Amino acid sequence: MFYYVQHLLGIGHLRRAELLCKEFSETGFSVTLVMGGRSFGKLNVGGTEIIRLPSLAVGSDGFHQLIDCNGSAVDEAWKCARSDQLCAAFEERSPNILITEAFPFGRRQMRFELNPLLEMAHSSKRRPLTVCSVRDILKSERKLGRAEETVDTISEFYDLVLVHGDPNFVRFENSFPLASKISDKIRYTGIVAPSRNIASNIIRTGGVLVSAGGGAVGQALFEAALGARAMSQFSDHPWRFLVGPNLEWGTFDALRRAAPNGVIVERYRDDFRSLLLSCDVSVSQAGYNTVADILIAGTPAVFVAFDGDRENEQPRRARILEELGRAESLMMSGLTPERLAIAIDRAVTKDVANLKFDLFGARASADILASAIA
Repeated sequence: MFYYVQHLLGIGHLRRAELLCKEFSETGFSVTLVMGGRSFGKLNVGGTEIIRLPSLAVGSDGFHQLIDCNGSAVDEAWKCARSDQLCAAFEERSPNILITEAFPFGRRQMRFELNPLLEMAHSSKRRPLTVCSVRDILKSERKLGRAEETVDTISEFYDLVLVHGDPNFVRFENSFPLASKISDKIRYTGIVAPSRNIASNIIRTGGVLVSAGGGAVGQALFEAALGARAMSQFSDHPWRFLVGPNLEWGTFDALRRAAPNGVIVERYRDDFRSLLLSCDVSVSQAGYNTVADILIAGTPAVFVAFDGDRENEQPRRARILEELGRAESLMMSGLTPERLAIAIDRAVTKDVANLKFDLFGARASADILASAIA
């Protein structure tokens, strides 16, 4: 199996790929994970081989600009060299399964290397099963013809589309209206979440856990949380801020200086899922992986959805969870300490135990792929 993932801003795509590769490896697949984002900690991927392409990230102008590890904009020669490296790695391993994370529903910036990769796979003597791995809610496409182009790419090159969601929670066509045109290739896997056995010897400390995933766009959340503490019923409880690896160091230091007694500010913890089990309420953004972690932990939650730069994926997810009675939701653009404090106090009154979600997406993905190549 040859699994391609590229994280550009946050680490969500990488974290989902990590859980999937670990499951694939443990169920008997020989897995190669090819990644090209900035390095981030150690990945728990079992026996998976990891190939790191030259680093790419988005620049200050957003997703329209790609920069290398030195912060310089990449040119066509740089892209060609990386594309050649990717295709050479694929050719050397000759896998019977090729997986692209998000593409062609997302990561269009990576067409410079993914189009040649798909062409190579499609023309191989031993053509691999070609699979798209995609989350359940997509960012709405505003450019005319973009969705049709995605359908054409799926129809020409792909055998399966693994939609990592529970259709009883949200259906893929809700955010991709042309899903019916590729319905024969779509397989729902359930939500990709960590295993349920993460809670061993958890010491319950209570209080409020505030997190922002990778942290690239989390500054406003932490600043609001600092102000919300005194207004909340948890004002005399411990609060812990996990700011993420991508928050600027200057902002991190400023938060630490501003934090009063009872507020711990940390950059990252390997035991995030255990911390979820030990707190009274979680405050976070509404990215796919964070929501999955919270659902598996059963923690009362406030989701502060990132809605900047025309983003609507997180707002959709947060609103659905609020409508189901699972959480409180706020938008980052209208966030105030007062609103956050009210939402925190409301979140702990919800009966979260009555809601059930399919959280076995990694195992189902492995089963689907095993059956497809049997």
